[in-house]
Amino acid sequence: MANNWQEDELLLTLHLYCRTPFGKLHQTNPEIIKLAQIIGRTPSAVAMKACNFASLDPALAQKGLAGASKADRALWDAFMTNATEVADKAEALYETRVLPTELITPATEKPLVFPTGPTETIREVKVRRVQRFFRQTVLESYNNRCAISGLAIPELLVASHIIPWAEDESRRADPTNGIALNALYDKAFDRHLISFDEEFRLVLSSKIKEKQKDEMVQDYFLRYEGKKLDMPYRFYPDAHIIKLHRERMIDLAV
Repeated sequence: MANNWQEDELLLTLHLYCRTPFGKLHQTNPEIIKLAQIIGRTPSAVAMKACNFASLDPALAQKGLAGASKADRALWDAFMTNATEVADKAEALYETRVLPTELITPATEKPLVFPTGPTETIREVKVRRVQRFFRQTVLESYNNRCAISGLAIPELLVASHIIPWAEDESRRADPTNGIALNALYDKAFDRHLISFDEEFRLVLSSKIKEKQKDEMVQDYFLRYEGKKLDMPYRFYPDAHIIKLHRERMIDLAV
């Protein structure tokens, strides 16, 4: 009888897939060997399962294996439907089964205001988990580079949400709702001072263009106007929500 994969095993493998470069999804990768030991699988089985998830990602469909199971697809569909819930479960398992608790540190993202009340601590833990999952997945998908400037200093990079954190809980951890930007462009994107067109080319707001004589604006914005976003190798940004973001920028200019 086949030794079917359990939900926890699939969640941990999906987590590994999201934070591991595609080229390192092989049985000799120390991280894959470590996870295999933890869940009682062979490294080759874990590597194959991770590649099964890659086959379900439209950006990597041609590179992944073709053996995704019904359970693989069900988890992937759940991830695409409510990434926040899946990410929270996966991060919780990663914390308790893979990493020693004392090595866990909060993600270096924008500070968030946590709710008050008796469930504050529980919610804070969930926020930390979701933030960390989102940041690691988005930045890795963009090869840890700003998608506009190419800056490759992790301390200056932000996993920017297209749909803001507060507006859709189900997409807080959705990597297709994220773009890797340096801190300056993240702030500009968040304030709808920049966006992207249908071809993912940089669009500048009228507020930036009216400062076109400013040397800093020329260096950091005008020189990149019309430049196509450096696309991630997986989890392409959702074109529909990019359109909504761009329309909001236009609305604010009226």
